[in-house]
Order: sequence, then structure tokens, then C-alpha cells
Amino acid sequence: MKFRRTLFWDTDPKKIDVKKNAQYIIERIADFGNDKEARWALEFYNKALLKKVVAKSRSLRPDTRKLWTMLIQK
Repeated sequence: MKFRRTLFWDTDPKKIDVKKNAQYIIERIADFGNDKEARWALEFYNKALLKKVVAKSRSLRPDTRKLWTMLIQK
């Protein structure tokens, strides 16, 4: 997945490690990602990790948390 610069404005998207920076990526995509990026995250990361990040994240907006909780349950 090639990450958009506007999604990761505070770092160089080319230097992001999808495994090491999973929480960071999931949070950004959940809050600011487009449909393509959301689909990628849902397919790439396992449900257990997605549930953990969504449940414990201190940066996700409340509406984002509700939406992703529903998406992960499917």
C-alpha cells in the first residue's frame, strides 16, 4: 500500500513500517482514511489487532470508534 502524504502529514510515508507502526496506521486510516485505505486496513490487519487498537486508542474520535467497532464485527 502506498500511503498518501496528506494522511501521514507528520512523517515520511515511505518510511512507515506496516507491522511496526500498525497502531499508528490503523488510527490514521480510521480517522482520516478514504474507502480504499479503510478496505486495505480491514484486509491487511487481523481482527484481533484492529479490535485492540480501536478499543484502546486514546486518539480516535468517538464517532470513528463506533463506526470501526461495527465494521470489525462483520
